[in-house]
Amino acid sequence: MKFVRFLKIILMLDFVKALLIAVKMIFKQKKTINYPFEKGKISTRFRGEHALRRYPNGEERCIACKLCEAICPAQAITIESTEREDGSRKTTRYDIDMLKCIYCGLCEESCPVDAIVQGPNFEFATETREELYYNKQKLLDNGDRWESILAANIKANNPYR
Repeated sequence: MKFVRFLKIILMLDFVKALLIAVKMIFKQKKTINYPFEKGKISTRFRGEHALRRYPNGEERCIACKLCEAICPAQAITIESTEREDGSRKTTRYDIDMLKCIYCGLCEESCPVDAIVQGPNFEFATETREELYYNKQKLLDNGDRWESILAANIKANNPYR
Protein backbone atom coordinates (compact mmCIF):
# COMPACT_ATOMS: atom_id res chain seq x y z
CA MET A 1 0.00 0.00 0.00
CA LYS A 2 2.80 2.40 0.87
CA PHE A 3 4.57 1.48 -2.35
CA VAL A 4 1.52 2.39 -4.48
CA ARG A 5 1.21 5.73 -2.70
CA PHE A 6 4.93 6.33 -3.25
CA LEU A 7 4.54 5.64 -7.00
CA LYS A 8 1.61 8.06 -7.23
CA ILE A 9 3.70 10.79 -5.60
CA ILE A 10 6.61 10.17 -8.01
CA LEU A 11 4.27 10.25 -11.01
CA MET A 12 2.73 13.47 -9.71
CA LEU A 13 6.18 15.02 -9.35
CA ASP A 14 7.01 14.05 -12.94
CA PHE A 15 3.77 15.62 -14.10
CA VAL A 16 4.55 18.85 -12.23
CA LYS A 17 8.09 18.92 -13.71
CA ALA A 18 6.70 18.47 -17.22
CA LEU A 19 4.13 21.21 -16.62
CA LEU A 20 6.84 23.61 -15.44
CA ILE A 21 8.95 22.87 -18.52
CA ALA A 22 5.95 23.53 -20.78
CA VAL A 23 5.17 26.85 -19.05
CA LYS A 24 8.83 27.92 -19.33
CA MET A 25 8.90 27.10 -23.07
CA ILE A 26 5.82 29.23 -23.75
CA PHE A 27 7.78 32.38 -22.96
CA LYS A 28 10.89 31.51 -24.99
CA GLN A 29 11.46 32.79 -28.54
CA LYS A 30 9.98 30.54 -31.22
CA LYS A 31 12.34 28.53 -33.43
CA THR A 32 9.95 28.10 -36.34
CA ILE A 33 9.40 30.59 -39.16
CA ASN A 34 6.40 31.34 -41.34
CA TYR A 35 8.12 30.11 -44.51
CA PRO A 36 6.66 31.79 -47.54
CA PHE A 37 6.68 35.15 -45.77
CA GLU A 38 9.85 34.73 -43.68
CA LYS A 39 13.08 33.31 -45.06
CA GLY A 40 15.70 31.51 -43.00
CA LYS A 41 19.43 32.04 -43.30
CA ILE A 42 21.18 30.28 -46.18
CA SER A 43 24.75 29.03 -45.88
CA THR A 44 27.42 30.68 -48.03
CA ARG A 45 28.16 27.20 -49.37
CA PHE A 46 24.58 26.51 -50.43
CA ARG A 47 24.29 25.01 -53.92
CA GLY A 48 21.17 26.30 -55.61
CA GLU A 49 20.30 27.59 -59.06
CA HIS A 50 23.25 28.08 -61.43
CA ALA A 51 24.53 31.44 -62.65
CA LEU A 52 27.24 32.74 -65.00
CA ARG A 53 29.15 35.74 -63.68
CA ARG A 54 30.62 38.76 -65.45
CA TYR A 55 33.68 40.90 -64.75
CA PRO A 56 32.99 44.39 -63.35
CA ASN A 57 33.46 45.85 -66.85
CA GLY A 58 30.55 43.69 -68.12
CA GLU A 59 32.57 41.07 -70.00
CA GLU A 60 31.67 37.42 -69.43
CA ARG A 61 34.03 35.54 -67.15
CA CYS A 62 33.76 32.22 -68.99
CA ILE A 63 36.90 31.49 -71.03
CA ALA A 64 35.45 28.36 -72.65
CA CYS A 65 38.01 26.03 -71.08
CA LYS A 66 35.24 23.38 -70.86
CA LEU A 67 36.49 22.03 -67.51
CA CYS A 68 32.98 22.24 -66.07
CA GLU A 69 31.59 20.28 -69.01
CA ALA A 70 34.30 17.62 -68.63
CA ILE A 71 33.92 17.18 -64.86
CA CYS A 72 30.11 17.13 -64.72
CA PRO A 73 29.17 13.58 -63.66
CA ALA A 74 25.63 13.94 -65.01
CA GLN A 75 26.80 15.41 -68.34
CA ALA A 76 24.33 18.25 -67.88
CA ILE A 77 26.55 21.03 -69.31
CA THR A 78 27.06 21.72 -73.02
CA ILE A 79 29.55 24.36 -74.20
CA GLU A 80 30.42 25.57 -77.69
CA SER A 81 32.99 28.26 -78.35
CA THR A 82 34.64 30.36 -81.03
CA GLU A 83 37.98 32.09 -81.16
CA ARG A 84 38.19 35.87 -80.81
CA GLU A 85 40.42 38.18 -82.84
CA ASP A 86 42.94 38.34 -80.00
CA GLY A 87 43.27 34.55 -79.88
CA SER A 88 41.21 33.94 -76.72
CA ARG A 89 38.07 31.81 -76.70
CA LYS A 90 34.50 33.00 -76.22
CA THR A 91 31.46 30.85 -75.49
CA THR A 92 28.73 30.92 -78.08
CA ARG A 93 26.61 28.32 -76.32
CA TYR A 94 26.48 27.47 -72.63
CA ASP A 95 23.56 25.22 -71.74
CA ILE A 96 22.73 23.41 -68.51
CA ASP A 97 20.04 20.77 -68.35
CA MET A 98 18.81 21.31 -64.80
CA LEU A 99 16.79 18.09 -65.02
CA LYS A 100 20.05 16.14 -65.21
CA CYS A 101 22.01 18.28 -62.75
CA ILE A 102 22.72 16.63 -59.39
CA TYR A 103 23.90 19.89 -57.72
CA CYS A 104 27.26 18.41 -56.76
CA GLY A 105 29.16 21.68 -57.22
CA LEU A 106 32.00 20.15 -59.24
CA CYS A 107 31.44 22.63 -62.08
CA GLU A 108 31.88 25.48 -59.61
CA GLU A 109 35.03 23.95 -58.11
CA SER A 110 36.66 23.28 -61.48
CA CYS A 111 36.18 26.78 -62.93
CA PRO A 112 39.49 28.68 -62.85
CA VAL A 113 37.84 32.12 -63.15
CA ASP A 114 34.73 31.59 -60.96
CA ALA A 115 32.47 32.00 -64.00
CA ILE A 116 29.92 29.29 -63.19
CA VAL A 117 28.58 29.34 -59.65
CA GLN A 118 25.60 28.00 -57.82
CA GLY A 119 23.54 30.80 -56.38
CA PRO A 120 21.32 31.28 -53.34
CA ASN A 121 18.01 30.58 -55.10
CA PHE A 122 16.28 27.33 -54.22
CA GLU A 123 12.79 28.36 -55.31
CA PHE A 124 12.85 27.69 -59.04
CA ALA A 125 10.00 25.26 -59.54
CA THR A 126 8.48 25.33 -63.02
CA GLU A 127 5.36 24.12 -64.75
CA THR A 128 7.09 22.62 -67.79
CA ARG A 129 10.30 20.69 -68.34
CA GLU A 130 11.48 23.10 -71.02
CA GLU A 131 11.86 25.88 -68.45
CA LEU A 132 14.60 23.85 -66.75
CA TYR A 133 16.87 23.91 -69.81
CA TYR A 134 19.04 26.93 -69.03
CA ASN A 135 20.75 28.72 -71.88
CA LYS A 136 23.61 31.20 -71.69
CA GLN A 137 21.34 34.25 -71.49
CA LYS A 138 19.30 32.89 -68.58
CA LEU A 139 22.50 31.96 -66.72
CA LEU A 140 23.95 35.44 -67.29
CA ASP A 141 20.69 37.02 -66.09
CA ASN A 142 20.90 34.95 -62.91
CA GLY A 143 24.49 36.09 -62.41
CA ASP A 144 23.55 39.75 -62.90
CA ARG A 145 20.66 39.40 -60.47
CA TRP A 146 22.72 37.87 -57.64
CA GLU A 147 26.22 39.28 -58.29
CA SER A 148 26.57 40.98 -54.90
CA ILE A 149 25.53 37.83 -53.03
CA LEU A 150 27.69 35.57 -55.21
CA ALA A 151 30.78 37.74 -54.76
CA ALA A 152 30.28 37.82 -50.98
CA ASN A 153 29.85 34.03 -50.85
CA ILE A 154 33.00 33.42 -52.90
CA LYS A 155 34.97 35.81 -50.70
CA ALA A 156 33.68 34.09 -47.52
CA ASN A 157 34.66 30.64 -48.87
CA ASN A 158 38.13 31.55 -50.20
CA PRO A 159 39.96 30.31 -47.06
CA TYR A 160 38.46 26.85 -47.58
CA ARG A 161 39.29 26.46 -51.29
